[in-house]
Amino acid sequence: MARPPRPSRILALAAAGLPLLSCAVGPDFARPPAPEVDRYTREPLAEQTSSTDVAGGEAQWLVQDLDIPGQWWTLFHSAALNALIEQALKSNPTLPAAEAALRQARENVYAAQGSFFPTVTASFSPSRNKTATGVVFTAASSGSPFFTLYTGQVVVAYAPDVFGGTRREVESLGATAEFQRFQLEAAYLTLTSNVVAAAVQEASLRGQIAATGEIIKIETQALEILRKQFALGQVAGAEVAAVEATLAQAQATLPPLQKQLAVQRDLLAALIGRFPSQEPAEKFELASLQLPQDLPVSLPSKLVEQRPDVQAAEAQLHTASAQIGVAVAAQLPQFTLTANAGTTSNLIRQFIMTPGTTFWTLAGNVAQTVFDAGTLLHKKRAAEAAFDQAAAIYRSTVLAAFQNVADALHAVQTDADALKAAYTAERAALKSLEIARRQLQLGAISYLGLLTAENTYQTALLALVQAQAARYADTAALFQALGGGGWNREDAPPAKKWDVQLIP
Repeated sequence: MARPPRPSRILALAAAGLPLLSCAVGPDFARPPAPEVDRYTREPLAEQTSSTDVAGGEAQWLVQDLDIPGQWWTLFHSAALNALIEQALKSNPTLPAAEAALRQARENVYAAQGSFFPTVTASFSPSRNKTATGVVFTAASSGSPFFTLYTGQVVVAYAPDVFGGTRREVESLGATAEFQRFQLEAAYLTLTSNVVAAAVQEASLRGQIAATGEIIKIETQALEILRKQFALGQVAGAEVAAVEATLAQAQATLPPLQKQLAVQRDLLAALIGRFPSQEPAEKFELASLQLPQDLPVSLPSKLVEQRPDVQAAEAQLHTASAQIGVAVAAQLPQFTLTANAGTTSNLIRQFIMTPGTTFWTLAGNVAQTVFDAGTLLHKKRAAEAAFDQAAAIYRSTVLAAFQNVADALHAVQTDADALKAAYTAERAALKSLEIARRQLQLGAISYLGLLTAENTYQTALLALVQAQAARYADTAALFQALGGGGWNREDAPPAKKWDVQLIP
C-alpha cells in the first residue's frame, strides 16, 4: 500500500503552484507621460544675459540640455560655502530623519514580502493533569487520576495570493519606499539650496551695511561743511538741523540691517546643525562669490525625471494605484491552507519516534464575504477616489515645477538687466552727489540740493547691492528648480525599484 503524502509536502506543492496560476487584480501602474511642451517660457530664451562691469555682473549663458553637477554649489568657487554645506550635510538633523523614514519604508516592504511564504510555528506543551474520579463513566475511575502529557507540534499556515492582493500590497509599500527615497533627495536639495540662499543673503546684508556706512560717512562730511558755513554765518541753523536729521535717519537704518545679519547668522548655525551660540566661522561677502557662467536648461521632458518632488508625487500615484488592486482582491474569495503535525505522549522518553503518538491535520478554507453592508465596495471606491486625488496632485506638482523653472529663467534674465540699470543709476547718483558737494562748498546750492543728491545716492547704492545679490540668488534658484543634479551625486543612496515578482 502506498504511503500517504506528508502534510508538509502537500502544503509546499500548493504554495508553489497557486501563485503561478493567479493574476494580480486591479490596474497595472503606468508612468504618466512627460508633458508635451518643448520650452518653459512663452517666448524663446535668449542665449546670453546682459553684462555689467561690476561684481556679479558677468554675462551668463543659457545652455540647452547641459547636465547639472551633483555638487552644483561648487560653481560659485567659494571655499567657505563648500565647507559650510559639508557641515550641513553631516550635522543637519533633517537628513537623518529622512534616511530613517526611508529605512522604515524599506523594512515595511520586506515585512510584507514575508506574506508570500508560509508561516511555520513550533510549540511544545508539557502538562500535569488530574482527572475527576467521582464522575460516572470516567475513563480514569479505575486508575490513577493523575497523568502527564507532553505535546509537541508544528503548525504551517499559508494564504495563497490567488488574486494578487498581497502582491498589490507589496507593490504599494514599494512605491511608498520610493516616495521616501525621493523625499530624502528633496531634503538634500532643500538643505543645500537653503545654505546657498542664506550665504547669499548674508553677503547681501553685509554689502548693504557697508553701503549704509559709506552713506553715513558722506553725510557726516556734508554736515561738517555746513557747520563750518554756519560758523561763518553763511547758512542758517535750520539748514544744519535738517542735515543732522538726514544723517540721523541714515544712522537709524543701520541697526535693522545688523539685526537681519544676526538673524541670518543664527539661520546658518541652525542649517549646519549648531546652536546660535556656536555660529560658523565662515563669513560671506559678495566679492567672495563667483557667478557661474554657464547655466543649464534641461529639456522639459527630462524635468519630471529630475525633480524629486515630481518623482515623489509619481510614487504616491503608484501607491494609490496598487491600493485599488488591494481593495478589489479583498472583495474576492480568500484562501487559506493549514497543516498541523506533532506527537503527544505521557512519558518524555516516548515523546519521539514512538508508534501511536503522532498526529497530523491538513485543512483548507475558502471564505467569501456574503454581506457587509457595502463596506468592501465603498473601500474600493475610496481607493479609486484616492487615485484620482493623487493624479490631480501629480499634475499640480508638474505644473508648479514648470512654473518654478520658468520663474527662475525670467529672474536670471531680467535681474541681469536690473543690475545693469542699477549700476548706471548708482554711477549717475554718485556723480550728482559729488557735484552737489563741491557746489555746497562753494555756496552755489542750498542744503536742499545736497539732501536730494544724498537721498538719491543712498537709494541707488542699496539697490545696486540688492541687484548684485539677486544674480547669485537667481542662479541658485535655477539649479534648485531643475532638480539640483541629484542623479550625479556620488554619495546618493542607491536607487531600488520594488518590482513584485511571483514567488515560486
